Amino acid sequence: MTSLRDQFRPADHPNDHFLMTTIVGAYPKPKWHDRAREMYENPDTDFGDSEWQEAKNDAARLITDEHERAGIDVVTDGEMRRNEMVEYFAERIDGYEFNGLVKVWGHNYFNKPSVRTEVEYDDTWLVEEYEFTSSVADRPVKVPITGPYTLAKWCFNEVYEDDATLAFEVAELVNDEIQKLVDAGARYIQIDEAALATTPDDYAIVEECLERIVSDLPDDVYVGLHVCYGDYSRIYPEMLEFPVDEFDLELVNGNYEQLDVFKDPAFTKNIGFGVVDAHRTEVESVEEIKANIKRGLEVVPPEQLTISPDCGVKLLPRAAAYQKMANMVEAAREVEAELDEGIVDVARSSASAD
Repeated sequence: MTSLRDQFRPADHPNDHFLMTTIVGAYPKPKWHDRAREMYENPDTDFGDSEWQEAKNDAARLITDEHERAGIDVVTDGEMRRNEMVEYFAERIDGYEFNGLVKVWGHNYFNKPSVRTEVEYDDTWLVEEYEFTSSVADRPVKVPITGPYTLAKWCFNEVYEDDATLAFEVAELVNDEIQKLVDAGARYIQIDEAALATTPDDYAIVEECLERIVSDLPDDVYVGLHVCYGDYSRIYPEMLEFPVDEFDLELVNGNYEQLDVFKDPAFTKNIGFGVVDAHRTEVESVEEIKANIKRGLEVVPPEQLTISPDCGVKLLPRAAAYQKMANMVEAAREVEAELDEGIVDVARSSASAD
């Protein structure tokens, strides 16, 4: 049976089975990229708009190629043009304003915005990023975009009666943006809802947001939802009603302690299965990753399993991030070959995921 995910299968794929590999999104930036940003933001330098644009293009080209060299099936540019998952979009949505830095954890800070007026869609947010990345990539390109629930929860709401109302309004803007991305050729969209893991009781709000986001999208657009680490039992199995094709979940960071959550009732969607830890600098061996992949086969059959890191790997040393991706791809190809030979047990029978 042909599945929606088959459009991302390489024509020269070496195995009958296909465990699609991808990256969640954020990837370590080259050190010179960060230096270029500092120069651009310093009024005492002559590093202007054209120089900064060239630096971002160079970084996006470099990281896209790095993903392809690692063998990843569906690539991103590592979000080289983005500073932070909320800030980047809040800067581009009319109605958001910034207040200053808020400490998140350790030495990490977040410029938390406020919604001061009703939100409106102005110019495109990601179309230029997608068009450039797809022009330099030889493989399909995924577009991660921060979801409306997270854009509502991780700000100060000074306009709308509650966060749900704000989220629904932002969802309409996200739909506008995704329609433009689809018109530009994008066929793999990932909605990032990191806030859902922190307030899982709001899953019904997220479902309504997603209904608005995917409204009127063509049938060949593949939609994933990335949910960071949290108590998944509080949103399962209700989340299976979400109108997405794939759930990208952070599981290896918790040593797969929540894996049984997804076994009863059966997982009926595709699953983006985290097999390398985005928070650990030590590089997992190919054998270790193969064992992790086989944990995923306890939940879904191969045709529903996508292989990825747990989350964005932007905080890792770049050399470690690359080697994790390369080992991840090698492990996936070896498990595919073992599946072809019938030497890997698949616990679950196939369920319709598309």
